[in-house]
Amino acid sequence: MSFSMAPLLMHSEMVPVAARDSLRAAFEAPPERRDQMLHSAARILHAQTGLDCADVRELVGLTSSACT
Repeated sequence: MSFSMAPLLMHSEMVPVAARDSLRAAFEAPPERRDQMLHSAARILHAQTGLDCADVRELVGLTSSACT
């Protein structure tokens, strides 16, 4: 199991609303859809914050594989 900052991020006002909503949806989604939703949240964080893609993937608990 990987460590994830997602539970903290989804409650932070410093995180864009779209990313928070996507993170909440990921944790409410069935387990088989969770990674897909976390990928979406990572893309939003990357696009709206300028953080490195690998860093946002790690923050939400995904592996640091290539960004798409």
